[in-house]
Amino acid sequence: MSRDHLQSAERSAPEAGARVGRARASDLGARTSDLGPAAETPFLELLARGASADAYEQPVLLARAEGQTAERIAALEQAKLLALRVRSELEGRRRREAELSALFETAHDLAGLRDLDAVLQAIVQRARSLLGTDIAYLSLNDPVRGDTYMRVTEGSVAARFQQLRLGMGEGLGGLVAQTARPYVTEDYFKDGRFQHTLAIDAGVRDEGLVAILGVPLMLGHHVIGVLFAADRRARVFEREQIALLGSFAALAAAAIDTANLLTETRSALADLERANEIIRDRSGVIERASDVHDRLAELVLRGGGVHDVAAAVSEVLGGAVEFTEASAAPPDALEASRAEGHAVRHQSDWIAAVTAGGELLGALVLRGHPGLDPVDQRTLERAAMVTSLLLLARRSAAEAEQRVRGELLDDLLDARDRDPRLLRERAARLHADLDATQVVLAARLEGVAADADQEADARRRLWAAASHLAATRHGLAAARDGGTVLLLPLTAGDTATDVARRTARHLGTAVHEPVTVGASGPLRDLADRPGPVATAYAEARRCLDALSLLGRSGDGAAAEDFGFLGLLLAGDRDITGFVDRTIGPVVAYDERRGTGLLRTLDAYFACGMSPARTKDALHVHVNTVAQRLERVGRLLGDDWQSPSRALEIQLALRLHRLSAREQR
Repeated sequence: MSRDHLQSAERSAPEAGARVGRARASDLGARTSDLGPAAETPFLELLARGASADAYEQPVLLARAEGQTAERIAALEQAKLLALRVRSELEGRRRREAELSALFETAHDLAGLRDLDAVLQAIVQRARSLLGTDIAYLSLNDPVRGDTYMRVTEGSVAARFQQLRLGMGEGLGGLVAQTARPYVTEDYFKDGRFQHTLAIDAGVRDEGLVAILGVPLMLGHHVIGVLFAADRRARVFEREQIALLGSFAALAAAAIDTANLLTETRSALADLERANEIIRDRSGVIERASDVHDRLAELVLRGGGVHDVAAAVSEVLGGAVEFTEASAAPPDALEASRAEGHAVRHQSDWIAAVTAGGELLGALVLRGHPGLDPVDQRTLERAAMVTSLLLLARRSAAEAEQRVRGELLDDLLDARDRDPRLLRERAARLHADLDATQVVLAARLEGVAADADQEADARRRLWAAASHLAATRHGLAAARDGGTVLLLPLTAGDTATDVARRTARHLGTAVHEPVTVGASGPLRDLADRPGPVATAYAEARRCLDALSLLGRSGDGAAAEDFGFLGLLLAGDRDITGFVDRTIGPVVAYDERRGTGLLRTLDAYFACGMSPARTKDALHVHVNTVAQRLERVGRLLGDDWQSPSRALEIQLALRLHRLSAREQR
């Protein structure tokens, strides 16, 4: 509805009402002229002062009380009916005038839209006032979540109702939003035409609503929300009231559309402003890019390292850039950067993967610099590319050293007769210490290659990663038996198992495939006694095969991790170590306290783990047996009677008895 039409309707409504009033009064006078001039007079007075409908009964009641003639009373009844019709017509005209005025005012607000919330609030206020309802409210559809939510309320007193969200098709509002048609219910809780939910019904019950009218807010053929009017008592909404609420809904939809257009316009203006800023900064960006190019080219020509690249990029980008190993970088961000070929943001940092031929060499990390424009991002990516070239150049030089490391380890594995002094000198040139305690590790890829070329490439990558690990850990590495063998020093506080598991994780991360690692027991004085290296390698291979058979691919372990199976896997058959690991706490307890826990365990297993038969065999009370077994449980753990643990304990008990006999 245009503004001119609204103004014309506003001007013509009072004049039309006056003409109808005069016509109705003339009709009344014509119909009652034969009964005297006084028949319509009281009703005209009532019309003049705008009396309530109940007051029109008074003239008739008064005439009857005075005993006037039946003709006179009939004339008054006829005049009353005509007057009520005139009154109803006048009220309808006034109501439509008020409605047109409210629509005009709302359209005026929309024309000067500044605050969408204020306009929507005015719409629901006027709808509530004109329809005479207890509450009016408006909901909008959420295309992201696929539901509709409360946007504006007027007359609401329940917090839960004001925060309701309705799924499409749920509740009366959800049905309106889904079907794009008005719906009205005289009694919400007795109406089965729509889907009731606990959350919606609870909110409506909190608000105390009974009768609800909802009309859709339409933009073209799309529903964007619903406008409601509701009462806390049963009520029938007339067709004119439904149409009026629909008019308000159309204005509300127009207000929302206008606000969205204004928002888009402001956004477009902001984008243009940012574009101008980018254009103004472009010259400076080009200069920075040129500076970076010159610096990186100079670094490559003079043989700089990766840390020199990081320092140069830090100065250009105005942030701290550092090179990190792949294992030290955030794995998700690093993998995303490697896959996309671009730097990616991780929290307040930027990660650029350093790769070569699909192999992950590390990462350049820009610290504490969340805001990075595309040109600076490209600079970081270019620096990562230069870093990969430098690393490849360094690798070419290191491969010769790796071959030397492999040759030394091959000599140790083949147990060739070597002068200990020469072995130490060769190891020292490689920064390896053969006098330190060492562990032999056998590593193998567990993935199935599609063809021979891919398998060869996977083995090459495993050997390269193992060689790099050996160089950084002051160890040795060589390719052997379709896998890789490493000799790594055992640091204080570490076990062979710790080294195996750490190596499996490191190599698996480096080659992006599961790597299984078996470890030998500790070796000492290899320069003087290189022979045990071959035996230790065989032990590591047996542990590696055991891991694969047990379904533990991608893990690392030593013989000590397999319980009594470790006795079969270990090269030196460490029986004493197995006994100590299995029942050592019980042996120590008996030695300190002079108790008979070991004897009780022997009898317990010999009697089929029956406490009753055990007490007979030991000639003690059954409570004594229970107390001793409880003590054993505290020393060995609650699972000591599980099948696998019980088997290991029985084997350890027998080995302990044999060892005790040999000592005697």
